[in-house]
Amino acid sequence: MNYTTGKIKVRYNETDQMGIVHHSNYLKFFEFARIEWLEKLKMPYLEIERNKIILPVVNCELKFLKPLVFGDSFKVKVHCSKKPTSSIEFSYDIFNSRGEKTTEGRTLLAFLNSDTMKPLRCPKIISDLF
Repeated sequence: MNYTTGKIKVRYNETDQMGIVHHSNYLKFFEFARIEWLEKLKMPYLEIERNKIILPVVNCELKFLKPLVFGDSFKVKVHCSKKPTSSIEFSYDIFNSRGEKTTEGRTLLAFLNSDTMKPLRCPKIISDLF
């Protein structure tokens, strides 16, 4: 299952002194894409939280291929790598406005009960999406 965001523009506050997107912002781009994708699947994150489920990131990987700079436009492609169990894995590719892949990444999120902070199996409301 894939999803690609609309065009996103790099803002000045997302760059470092060299005008290049600071590495910390890529996880925010990934989160934006992931949450937007869940909304498109009719499973907004607020609905997940209403069901006493939270999804903390427990692992992440980034590979930078080309820099994004202030003023660039880009899209994020997100893909759920495998069927969720007690965690869910997402893969990401970022493409600049010229269609060049600039970044590859992956995040692993765990399903937790928000009251007890204990791990959960993937809830049916989410597994049904896959």
